Amino acid sequence: MANTLDTPKDELILQSQQKMEQFLSLPQWSTREKLALSCRILFDAGHDSGLAGQITARAGEPGTYYTQQLGLGFDEITASNLLLVDEDLNRLDGAGMPNPANRFHTWVYRRYPDIQCIIHTHPFHVATLSMLEKPLVISHMDTTPLFDDCAFLDKWPGIPVGNSEGQMISEALANKRCLFLAHHGLLVTGRTVEEALMLAHLFERAARMQLVAMAAGNIQPIDESLAKEAHDWTSTPKRHQAFFAYYARRTLRKHSDCLQ
Repeated sequence: MANTLDTPKDELILQSQQKMEQFLSLPQWSTREKLALSCRILFDAGHDSGLAGQITARAGEPGTYYTQQLGLGFDEITASNLLLVDEDLNRLDGAGMPNPANRFHTWVYRRYPDIQCIIHTHPFHVATLSMLEKPLVISHMDTTPLFDDCAFLDKWPGIPVGNSEGQMISEALANKRCLFLAHHGLLVTGRTVEEALMLAHLFERAARMQLVAMAAGNIQPIDESLAKEAHDWTSTPKRHQAFFAYYARRTLRKHSDCLQ
């Protein structure tokens, strides 16, 4: 016999979140392993753009972070071939060199101390939408983690290898988790690697949906209060971890070498 049919929605949400904490048992990976898995997940999701794009995560010592080697595609990243660098992009551990465009990551990390991971890619639909100089529109429940959480930089500052570009990008982020860069691509941040991965994955899906919807007609807005509710429902550490674990399982069936 049902006992919850008169239970208010906010109480049902709280109960569900408590059960997630209790019953969702998820793998424990190192930061290096999560970055390698993220690269392979993003590659399979269409974020490949040759050697463009970077992923970083803070390392143990202040002012240091992990990133991939310049010259390797996302499909070639393993836990063992990642680099450890400082804020000036000097290599502290590993072989090769980091992407010089990582400089803007330093600016973001210094401005927002809670951010632990940054993903920047040029996936096809995001890059295509970026040419229209229009913001990302969130109008479907699947992409509500991005609702009111994506800033827009409407002018391209050029290649992000200088300090002025880093300052512009870090300021444009404006305490949101995501940034859409006109004529460029996406930038997402997370307090965990799992959070950043989820946002990057959904960003490309949202751009693809927007382009298709624009071709079919006028995009209709969704109710802001309900979108905020959905945003908060999916924006919890346990949901991020579960999302990440699902795509990691899919990736490991094809890319078992990434945890070397």
